[in-house]
Amino acid sequence: MSGTAGQIRFGLCTDQNLPFPTLVERWQLFERLGFDSVWDCDHFNQPSRPTGPYYEGWTLLAALAARTERIRVGVLVSCNTFRHPGLLAHEAMTVDHVSNGRLELGLGAGWYVPEHEQFGIPFPSPGELVSRFHEAVRIVDALLRDGVSTFAGKHYQLRDAHVRPLPVQRPRPPFTLGAHKSRMLRICAEFADGWNSFGTVEEMRGRNRILDEHCAAVGRDPTTGGRSTAGRARWQSKAWPIPGRVSAPSRRWWGATGRPGSTSF
Repeated sequence: MSGTAGQIRFGLCTDQNLPFPTLVERWQLFERLGFDSVWDCDHFNQPSRPTGPYYEGWTLLAALAARTERIRVGVLVSCNTFRHPGLLAHEAMTVDHVSNGRLELGLGAGWYVPEHEQFGIPFPSPGELVSRFHEAVRIVDALLRDGVSTFAGKHYQLRDAHVRPLPVQRPRPPFTLGAHKSRMLRICAEFADGWNSFGTVEEMRGRNRILDEHCAAVGRDPTTGGRSTAGRARWQSKAWPIPGRVSAPSRRWWGATGRPGSTSF
């Protein structure tokens, strides 16, 4: 669920653990039912069932975007540790054209430790995750707005890098940034068209207050960006059943937040 002042929107985020024809059928159903947006996820394996089937998020999004017409589509949220921001900008531009301007560009710092270990992807400290995320958001923003970027950062370097054609949506597809703590919320205040988080009512109230403060610090009206939170629902599949128990790798990384991995940023 997301919204700005005076407006509430409803979207669905679906795990990509069903056969492709079934996913097409369901996304088209969600569109007919009138949902505002539909999203998939960005994992190598489903965290709650890592031994089961799971499609890659961005290639699947392009395919599903081509099979829908009205509903807005996105990845909730892209993991910054999985791909270079230049590649993400190209993927986003492409899906925006495939969908005829319906992309919501979700991006987060990365959090699920086990898949990084399984695939040999470094998982930085929280401070470095945030620093990398900030640079990546700046790069993707520049490439999608201007089509070109030269960037000399600590983590990423670009020289006369181009994205062509420009996205359908101008000045760029809207950013939905995932964030929980103050440094990440500051980045949201600077760049996000929408913010996504999860937690208790008290946690979300506190994060909203922090985001308001950061918006004031950067001179932004806090009502200009959408804010969203995620809840859970289960749709049992007969073809690919979802077990009720959490896998051992996920239990090993289960933290106080109720999710495996790191959300301390």
